[in-house]
Amino acid sequence: MTESTTDRRARLADLRSTIAGAESKNDLIEAIDAALAVAAPSGDPDTLRTLAKRYRSQADDADDVRDRVDKVARQGLPNAWVGTTGARAGEVVGAASRSADQMACAFRGGAQALLTLADALDDARRRDRTGREQLRDARGQLGGEDGWFDDLHEDDGEEQARVRARSIATAGADDRHAAAVTADDAARAAARDLNKYAAEARAGQMHTDSLSAADRLVLADTANIDGDRELNEILTANDLERAGNRMEKLSPADQDRMERMLADARTPQERAYLMKSLAAGYSVDEVEDFAGKIHGKDPRWLQEHLAPVTTNSWGQEQQTYGDANWSQDGSTCVPSSTVTARAMVDPVYALELTGGPDGTDDSPEAFRERLTDEQLRLHEEGDGANSGWLWDRQPAGMDSEGQEEISDSQLSPHTGDRYDVQEMGSDDDRRDVLTDIEKSVAEGKPVPINIEGHEDNGDWVGHGMMIVGQEGDMLQIYNPWGTTTWVSEEDFVKGDLSAASDDRFTNVNNVYIEQD
Repeated sequence: MTESTTDRRARLADLRSTIAGAESKNDLIEAIDAALAVAAPSGDPDTLRTLAKRYRSQADDADDVRDRVDKVARQGLPNAWVGTTGARAGEVVGAASRSADQMACAFRGGAQALLTLADALDDARRRDRTGREQLRDARGQLGGEDGWFDDLHEDDGEEQARVRARSIATAGADDRHAAAVTADDAARAAARDLNKYAAEARAGQMHTDSLSAADRLVLADTANIDGDRELNEILTANDLERAGNRMEKLSPADQDRMERMLADARTPQERAYLMKSLAAGYSVDEVEDFAGKIHGKDPRWLQEHLAPVTTNSWGQEQQTYGDANWSQDGSTCVPSSTVTARAMVDPVYALELTGGPDGTDDSPEAFRERLTDEQLRLHEEGDGANSGWLWDRQPAGMDSEGQEEISDSQLSPHTGDRYDVQEMGSDDDRRDVLTDIEKSVAEGKPVPINIEGHEDNGDWVGHGMMIVGQEGDMLQIYNPWGTTTWVSEEDFVKGDLSAASDDRFTNVNNVYIEQD
């Protein structure tokens, strides 16, 4: 099995400590040999720079496409239908322009990510070579291993030679570890950025011949009307892929029904939510029932009823429905974060919560009652703990086994992922899983996490939250107290998500994700 950059980093950190603390010649020799056996940073900087040059050329081509599309828009367009499902010419041209602009940004961003990685690999390799030379020098000074009797006694001269060699070896191990850190950080940053840019190649995610290229383009481009457009797109990369796959597997009759529903939709947002319901795994009959409940609703109504999370800023935001919060009742953090996460990926479910069975019982008070009932239902499904007297039992948390169970039952059918608990006992553990988290949320699949800490009296306390977004080196955390907060990936690796919770919580101890 190939050793990852994080594995090499951790291994060299351990060996650096072992070398610095070696109190015998043989122990020092063993540690130096082990440090020399760790692989050097891998990768070809020249190949990366060649790819970056190609990406920049493709970015220029995308800029040219955008300019030509914008020229068409300036010349004026008829208000005509050009897609098979109701996309108007103006919508298509606007979507094409934004898509070309995003493509150019993605190619340039990808090129910069590759160049940064190439430079980091050059630096890491140079420092790694220096470290190897120092380790070999120290190893040469030590000579062969002592026999059993010789190892029992060390005279002053032998001690001085060992200490001198240990000092050189420690410097070499420090350099090799620093090189490994540089390579690991750069590789993870490149993977993060490239995964994000790949997820943003949105129209290409929907592979189906049932919809025209114009229709796919507009669907991928459609966003809710409030908040930053790129942070509030209705169909995620995962939605687009799943919807395309579902369309291809429908019978001809059901494909015709879907196309008619899309063509009858009054707005791009209505069409996008119909496709999102198909992506969530519903049958065409169920999508048709959902379509009847949202048909003709304006974009603001759709966002209020179908999007539990709206992102307007890079700070902390309350997530509300009317004057009610998308927040937990009692100690139901795990089921509550799961309910909101499912509502983010499943618009049919979201409407059942905000509008009731027929979509019209939509007062904030009725929403809160249904939300609480659903939180308690999942608490029972996950065999959550309870406290209090028999006649007044109250939720008191849920263990990781229960969280796995409700994540798989409530999220997996609508995202296609499996949710396995990954325990994280160190910075290296969190660093190792971070790329998988980034990729998942960039594709639109929420990731459950647990945090832990202590009350003022020393009692342990735990809490469940959900990672729901990623931009650059920031993660967006949904806390079932009713907020979303952007935190740095550096803070996540350190285990400090107090900015998204409070100062009691000092460790991120579990993540639930399908890890390769």
